[in-house]
Amino acid sequence: MFAKGQTVIQYMEQLAPKHVAMEGDKIGLQLGTLQKEIRSVLIALDVNEEVVDEAIALGADLIIAHHAIIFRPLAGLQTDTPMGKVYEKLIKNDIAVYISHTNLDVTEGGMNDWMAEALGIEDTSPLEDIHTDKLYKLVVFVPKDHHQKVLDAILHAGAGWIGNYSHCSFNIEGYGTFLPREGADPYLGEQGKLERAEEIRIETIITESVRSKVIQAMLKNHPYEEVAYDLYPMDLKGRTLGLGRVGRVAEPVTLQAFVERVKKKLEVPSVRVVGDLNRTIKKAAVVGGSGGRYWRHAQFRGADVLVTGDIDYHTAQDALMAGITLIDPGHNAEKIMKPKVAAWLADKLAEHKYETKVHASAIDTEPFKFR
Repeated sequence: MFAKGQTVIQYMEQLAPKHVAMEGDKIGLQLGTLQKEIRSVLIALDVNEEVVDEAIALGADLIIAHHAIIFRPLAGLQTDTPMGKVYEKLIKNDIAVYISHTNLDVTEGGMNDWMAEALGIEDTSPLEDIHTDKLYKLVVFVPKDHHQKVLDAILHAGAGWIGNYSHCSFNIEGYGTFLPREGADPYLGEQGKLERAEEIRIETIITESVRSKVIQAMLKNHPYEEVAYDLYPMDLKGRTLGLGRVGRVAEPVTLQAFVERVKKKLEVPSVRVVGDLNRTIKKAAVVGGSGGRYWRHAQFRGADVLVTGDIDYHTAQDALMAGITLIDPGHNAEKIMKPKVAAWLADKLAEHKYETKVHASAIDTEPFKFR
């Protein structure tokens, strides 16, 4: 059985929820439809004609890419232009394109965590806070014989996380009363007769990101025709997600040695470096993509070096004078996401017994040549 397009994207958004993306980011379905079976998915950094040809050869019905194919508003769609040919080929071959960009950057276990892990940066935290989860207290009243079933369902759906603790809940026994009126089909009791039922009150914490999923799981597993539950917004703050990562280097090394690590681990042929190659690197920061503007954030957090792409001349001059070193591996270093996303999504589909295949694009979309 192949997964539907919406199902594939639901799994993808468990990894990189849309609501954590930066404001104005061009994410989500950009071309085609998800109302179809997906035999094969191609994970790509960019979508150019070579990548589309690869998708066609693999029989892919969906491309999940990091960079948008429609970044600026289209004034028209001419199929005799280079990008117009790409759109035409995608449409004619019924290949949908879905974009996961800054939501994949900031999420836990996403782009910036992968880059930090590859470079041996430990005990990381975000360089800049982007999103803080809203917290809610969920209270639901359940008949005793369904208590464990409902509790297991909502905890499995993501309820009950407090810091590094999961499955947190409070449960207390009591009695509920209700009187089924005409037209009711009660699980307990009879129409027109006051019922007094043994129930258990479940209290737990849920975040904004899992609220819908938890409520759906609760309603699906609760036996009552009308489920009595409350949802209270809380002043407490949930987890904070942010752009970039900063942390300590497991073993301090010289900038020269760290440069070689960046080249090897991010699989780039060369880098641009700002600073003294003999400087000792004890703490490092990384920002996937174009993150030159975050050098002050990195310096404020005590980083000795910032690894990021697309650093411009004047930013390099400012950082050099301020005493922080920079390593620019290029924007294409984000290709680290291709095998990571492919493996994550393939595992999720296999877990649910789907036959949909997931491929990491073999096309290198680096536009620059190195000599």
